[in-house]
Amino acid sequence: MFCDQCGMQLQPAQSNCARCGKPVLGPASYRRNRVQDHVRLVAILWMAYSSLLMFAGVAAVIVAQTVFGGVFTAPQGPPWLRPLLTFGGGLVALVAGAGLSAGWGLLRREPWARVVILVVGFFALFHVPLGTALGVYTLWVLLPTQSDDEYQELAKVA
Repeated sequence: MFCDQCGMQLQPAQSNCARCGKPVLGPASYRRNRVQDHVRLVAILWMAYSSLLMFAGVAAVIVAQTVFGGVFTAPQGPPWLRPLLTFGGGLVALVAGAGLSAGWGLLRREPWARVVILVVGFFALFHVPLGTALGVYTLWVLLPTQSDDEYQELAKVA
């Protein structure tokens, strides 16, 4: 084991570092937890996935307004198609915005970000296959009660 402040090798029974005097907390304090190991990856994956969703939502709204909105002289299609695409695209863009902000919050260890990403992760379970995989991974990392305690400790440190 080595001192995390100066790098000097420590003996097992040593209570303070001989070089810098920092207290040795023991091997248990150096053990990482699941949330600490995975929260950064979850945040980055959510930001990437939400960017793709944002692109799809904006594209759906643009298609609804241009193709089915009368801009082109092509057949308009059923009258319910334009509002449906606009609503669906807007809803997808809204969920993507929540995912982007929660991913950013996870990177910054904001206390609210865990709850938001869990809600968005639950709804992502229905977006087969990428959303399902990301939702399962998110729930595995952040849902257990122990994960809440670990995340709150990380949020206090940040």
